Amino acid sequence: MMSPTDIIDKYYLENDDLRKVLLSHGLSVAEKALSIAEMHPEMNMDKDFIYEAAILHDLGIFKTDAPDIHCFGKYPYICHGYLGSDILKAENMPLHALVCERHTGVGLSLKYIIEKKLPLPQRDMRPVSFEEQLICFADKFFSKTHPDREKSIDKIRKNLTKYGKSAVNKFDKWCKMFLS
Repeated sequence: MMSPTDIIDKYYLENDDLRKVLLSHGLSVAEKALSIAEMHPEMNMDKDFIYEAAILHDLGIFKTDAPDIHCFGKYPYICHGYLGSDILKAENMPLHALVCERHTGVGLSLKYIIEKKLPLPQRDMRPVSFEEQLICFADKFFSKTHPDREKSIDKIRKNLTKYGKSAVNKFDKWCKMFLS
């Protein structure tokens, strides 16, 4: 299995602005997730996996069209999760691939994907394992445009309203699970 650095080197140029966005955001998410994992030894989470998967969770962004973060691909940004997942499956990293696919919002149900006619594969894309849920949760605290600034819980809750009340409820459940 390749290391996260080897994977990133394979798909991103060394001094590229987009690589800096990916790494800065990924490191912020990894640090937040690892600090929470340390507080919960009872969950017996794999910290090495958390670090690697957090660094790689947005790997597919280079294939999307999001010029404000230096992405000039052809796909809508919402596709970055499954695009990154496809890459990591091809690199024989199936568990890391699941994190990519399942981190958008608080995860996307098949019902939601169909109802909203999203340009995504029609399958359930919600985090399952503690590690997947934790990385998805930690990701909500950081944007790619300001990775050094942690968002407040209130701001995250407000941002999640676009995914519906159930998304906010899921985030609130994670707050109780991970922050207490």
